Amino acid sequence: MRIVVAQTAFLGDVVLTTPVFAAVRRHWPEAHITAWVRPEAAGVLAGHPAVDAALLDDKRGRDRGLAGVVRVARRVRAGRFDVALAVHKSLRTAVVLALARVPRRIGFRQSAGAWLYHERATRDPAQHDLDRNLAIVAPLGIDPSRESAQPELSVTPESQARLDTLLRHAGVPVGAPLVGLAPGSVWATKRWTPEGYAAVAVELSRRGYTVVLLGAPNEAAIAADVNRRAGGIAISLAGQTDVATLVAAIDRCRAMVCNDSAPMHIAAARGVPQVAVFGPTHPSMGFAPRGDNAIVVQRDLSCRPCSTHGGVRCPIGTHACMRDLASAEVLAALDRLLARAPQRRTSPA
Repeated sequence: MRIVVAQTAFLGDVVLTTPVFAAVRRHWPEAHITAWVRPEAAGVLAGHPAVDAALLDDKRGRDRGLAGVVRVARRVRAGRFDVALAVHKSLRTAVVLALARVPRRIGFRQSAGAWLYHERATRDPAQHDLDRNLAIVAPLGIDPSRESAQPELSVTPESQARLDTLLRHAGVPVGAPLVGLAPGSVWATKRWTPEGYAAVAVELSRRGYTVVLLGAPNEAAIAADVNRRAGGIAISLAGQTDVATLVAAIDRCRAMVCNDSAPMHIAAARGVPQVAVFGPTHPSMGFAPRGDNAIVVQRDLSCRPCSTHGGVRCPIGTHACMRDLASAEVLAALDRLLARAPQRRTSPA
């Protein structure tokens, strides 16, 4: 059986879809499973035992528009898939699968193109997004409640080697205790203040930790601003890692401080203790890390949540949800995590 799982949203959404791959693999161990993702998200699935191949869809680049829909449909059709699971709810995804003539198409009732699917699953808005995504396997006769909803990512030897090279060139001693800070986010309003991150970096450095700033290439300037405010005491790898190496870097850290962003989901998938800073979004929306390995720091404000994803600017102009969060509060949460978490390895096995 050849199965394609469609998730062309953001990097974090792909991480939150990994339980779907695992559930399908457990029930059909011999199936060939393809992840249909955007190019920038493919690396997060490197080495994943339940993913055999990636089908790339540059829907914001050369595959955008009607011509791009036709091109992607041809690629999907060339895959000769027996089953398609559309975790992404867009009309575009449904249209591509219909044009590709996949014989068994399964999507969500809440999808914009639900009428183009042969079978439909239900997304419960009250559930965590991990559980909402996993519901897509129900039409296959799989009981989602009996499957693990824990996100899972792999670290490849190649990504470990690339990380070792970066750390060595940055002068980080082997075995140095790393704490990662990820100050970026696709959405500006979801970013905690650079002053807050800088204060955390300074205090962690004073305690003997090596602070590593992480992020995508378009977040390198944000990381540089944080490091400048911290007096240059951190090691910035923002923009220097591909996605697979970012996973390896987060995995190497004893703890992380993140915004509501992809590194938060990666840390959760790798079991790295983390403090997650929430502002315009809210854990009740179903995207916060679960379990005792994470602490969410947030302000209880009547204006929250103000957006599903975040935005370019605060709707009321105060950005109080982030500006009012003190570094002492984040550090206190980090101390609680480090005190109860077993010491993680700081060099590759």
